[in-house]
Amino acid sequence: MPVGTQKDYYAVLGVKRDAKPDEIRKAYRHLARKHHPDVNPGNKGAEEKFKQLSEAYEILSDEKKRKIYDQYGFYSDNLPPGGYGPGQGSAGSTHSAPPPVDFSGFDFSNMDEAGGNSGRSGGFGGGFRDIFSSIFSRGEREAASEEPEKGSDIESRMHLGFWDAIRGAQVRVTVTHEEACSTCHGTGTTPGPEVTCSTCGGTGKTNRQVGAMRFAMTCPQCGGTGKQRRPCPKCHGTGAIQTSETLTVRIPPGVDTGSRVRVPAKGNAGIHGGPPGDLYIVTEVEQHPVFERKGDNFYVKLPVTITEASLGAKVEVPTIDGLSTIKIPPGTQSGQKLRLRGKGAPSLRDSSGEVRGDEFVEVQVMVPRVADERTKEILRELARLNADDPRKDLKAAGAKP
Repeated sequence: MPVGTQKDYYAVLGVKRDAKPDEIRKAYRHLARKHHPDVNPGNKGAEEKFKQLSEAYEILSDEKKRKIYDQYGFYSDNLPPGGYGPGQGSAGSTHSAPPPVDFSGFDFSNMDEAGGNSGRSGGFGGGFRDIFSSIFSRGEREAASEEPEKGSDIESRMHLGFWDAIRGAQVRVTVTHEEACSTCHGTGTTPGPEVTCSTCGGTGKTNRQVGAMRFAMTCPQCGGTGKQRRPCPKCHGTGAIQTSETLTVRIPPGVDTGSRVRVPAKGNAGIHGGPPGDLYIVTEVEQHPVFERKGDNFYVKLPVTITEASLGAKVEVPTIDGLSTIKIPPGTQSGQKLRLRGKGAPSLRDSSGEVRGDEFVEVQVMVPRVADERTKEILRELARLNADDPRKDLKAAGAKP
């Protein structure tokens, strides 16, 4: 296995391994802006996080480097073109290890100056580890691109009553989102000429000395541009500020639990002057005691008497439009479903509101409570006149062969 620590760059950026280049770029820009040293002065943790983000983006944003990283679990400029060949091995491979890096000609005698651990038993200590860290990871990387980019979307959950969801409603909601800074207009910097980066002196590179070896790294302060602009004092270079806003939102008829209502341009502010993202209202709808909703359809249980089910009848059934009359065919059995077309919920796929689902009525035959001898006599007479055994199929299925 090649020397060096394997890093999960996808986890660093918070994206899936099959993420598209646009998803990787957006994730990096969002996190880089959050952890940039200018936004977090004196915060070593944020500075280290920014370095990790830049390192991960440098590898995953390059198609060739990402391909090597996906294959071997790490990336190094010392890999031969096209990766390791047969027999040279890779991370997780059963073949022999790759050819070692040639350090002949280098003086390791002053490792105390670099790592201060050469006196410990078991190796060169921190200085030696720094050498391999410099080889197998690229250190500081370029800062976030300054191209305008749309802001991120935000979500807000909203509880709705059943009838508000069916008929639609105007609701007021208060959301907290990022708004473009009024001082810098979303640029994150103060007006004025760019100045030479004080860290690299305008070269865009910084040198790192490890023993007798010197490495040129991209300047973490200016991202390799060699120029710096002063961060906006109001937003601290982010280009956005947190603000709360109360909005009136139109909820269209027919929303259900989990529906997403889009409110354009009410998400977080764009990056470097880009357009804002969108707000999505995610609805949670109360259940109704009678109407069970599945998609755009309603399901209602309808009790009927034995007489109505046997002889047929016209009975009233509730719908969201009021009572409707439904015909019960003669001989209807308990559990049988009847359909009322167009009596379901308005479909969100149709902006006119004219397309609706259906209502399915499940018949439930109710057995009367027998309280007198006359009723018992009538039922016995009915049993004699209708002598068919309703369980004969079950008996035939259970009979021994």
